[in-house]
Amino acid sequence: MPIYEYRCGSCGLEKEYLQKVNDAPVAACPACGSNAFVKLISAAGFQLKGSGWYATDFKNGSQPKPKTETEAAGEKKTDAAPAAPSGTDAPCSACAAD
Repeated sequence: MPIYEYRCGSCGLEKEYLQKVNDAPVAACPACGSNAFVKLISAAGFQLKGSGWYATDFKNGSQPKPKTETEAAGEKKTDAAPAAPSGTDAPCSACAAD
């Protein structure tokens, strides 16, 4: 059962009630008897635990599954570094001064 918070607009009393979802809201303030007793909006007090939730399984992004030995052996392995671009652009004026 959820806990609902109420505040009286007349006397300022704040009180929590443990109620079923389909229970009628408390209408009268228990301290002053005013009908200005209203339900407040508050944060939910629950936590998703276990697997299958965003916080436990998907928050850090998807990690690729490790390759098996047969998959790794079938790939070409190159140790050469990628070639530097052979541009014909002139260096900037600040670099040319050095």
